[in-house]
Amino acid sequence: MKMLWLWRKEASYIALLITIAAVLGHFFGYFMHMLVIILAYSLVKQAFLLYRLEQWLSLGASGKTPTGTGIWNDIYYHFSRIRQKEKNRKKTFGKIIEQFRKSTDVLPDAAIVLGDRDEIVWSNKLAKIMLGIKKSDRGQSVDSLIRSAEFINFLKKRDINNSLTLPSPVNDKIILQYKIVGYAERQHLIIAHDVTQQKLMEAMRKNFVDNVSHELRTPLTVLKGYIETLQDMDNSLSPLLSNSLQQMNSQTDRMQYLVDDLLLLARLETAKKKETECVDIANLINNISLESRVVEDQYQRIELEIETGLDIMGEEQDLRSAFSNLITNALKYSAEQSPVKVIWKKVGKEAIFEVVDQGEGIAASDIPRVTERFFRAKVKRSKKLSGTGLGLAIVKHVLIRHDAKLEIKSKIGEGSRFRCVFPVARICF
Repeated sequence: MKMLWLWRKEASYIALLITIAAVLGHFFGYFMHMLVIILAYSLVKQAFLLYRLEQWLSLGASGKTPTGTGIWNDIYYHFSRIRQKEKNRKKTFGKIIEQFRKSTDVLPDAAIVLGDRDEIVWSNKLAKIMLGIKKSDRGQSVDSLIRSAEFINFLKKRDINNSLTLPSPVNDKIILQYKIVGYAERQHLIIAHDVTQQKLMEAMRKNFVDNVSHELRTPLTVLKGYIETLQDMDNSLSPLLSNSLQQMNSQTDRMQYLVDDLLLLARLETAKKKETECVDIANLINNISLESRVVEDQYQRIELEIETGLDIMGEEQDLRSAFSNLITNALKYSAEQSPVKVIWKKVGKEAIFEVVDQGEGIAASDIPRVTERFFRAKVKRSKKLSGTGLGLAIVKHVLIRHDAKLEIKSKIGEGSRFRCVFPVARICF
């Protein structure tokens, strides 16, 4: 309604000018001339006011707001209100940004915002301390400042589900774990978390387990030797003694398996990769299956499905350990007569070793933890099953050393499917 009133007021002003032109024309006899002069004056005035508005806007609407008459006064007033709102909005955003900067400076992690060309858009205070990135580095590509082939490869992959652990580029005593988080189209956030203490604790734990395992091996060997000697001397006259020796021998074997698995796991976690060879996987699976059948008292439970003759570049003994653990677990945690499928196949460009059983299955909440050391799923069983609790941890680390991954699908009461997926780079051609 207000705008309608303003336009009516402006129309009234123009009508007044025409009326003045008519009166003057009546007295002087030049009505058309007077009308043209008055209309020309009105057009020049409007053009001048438009020019002044354009000049003011071209300077960013800065400085004092111009004034005018009639509707122009209202136009300038609206511009003034818009400018004031914009100032208030900028002020509010400024406060929000300042609060954001203060909050990110107290974060325990270094944070870097990257643009669509991996240039540094923003970084927090810890990025300078941990990564050596300063405010003056904004606009530069992050891989020109963190010069590591592993980091550059990690950055190119944009894998938000994995992390990368590397020493800090400014202090090699600090170990950082990098994560990439996507938050907008073609924009990413790099988070660097200090895991130095965690890595030191892991190293101490590994050294402890390794040393203890080595120290246990010799006394266990001696103990087992004496037990076997006593068993040979046993004349079975004392059932209690015979049973005791049998249990001692069984527990000694169990301890020996545990020590062997701990030493293998320590080697897989710490030792450098050996020179790889082209491993005949089909032959390896056949041999493991034959060994497993002997252990299972000739029950023909293993169903082999060798669908490809592909071989894998790797360490044969380590692959044997991983595949044996998966097959043994499938036999152990399923009914005595139920079949266990062992499959070697090619899917797309990947080679896959698969073990499928119809056993007790694993709860969905336990699947992420089954590869942890000594983890055992809580399942009610009619009998207690022996084991070291290290089998799947060994499988995981063997696959890591072969650039492969372990996929687990399982359902309580229906069985489990374990897949070892080897990338095309590991296939022998």
